[in-house]
Amino acid sequence: MTTSPHEITAARWRKSSYSNLNGGDCVEVADNLPGTVPVRDSKTPHGPALAFAPDTWASFLTAVKGDRLAG
Repeated sequence: MTTSPHEITAARWRKSSYSNLNGGDCVEVADNLPGTVPVRDSKTPHGPALAFAPDTWASFLTAVKGDRLAG
């Protein structure tokens, strides 16, 4: 998915409710951009962000919540 730097700049980031549990990693997502869901590492907020289609992100969340990811 192609997302322009301007779109990412306009993102309103929020930290995942699962971040930093038991000293884990911190993930931030922005859900205010139509057609894309950017995700980034909160420890490097000026670093790269991944952009997902909303349906792809929803499928990922469903898999995580259902503990269906190999780890």
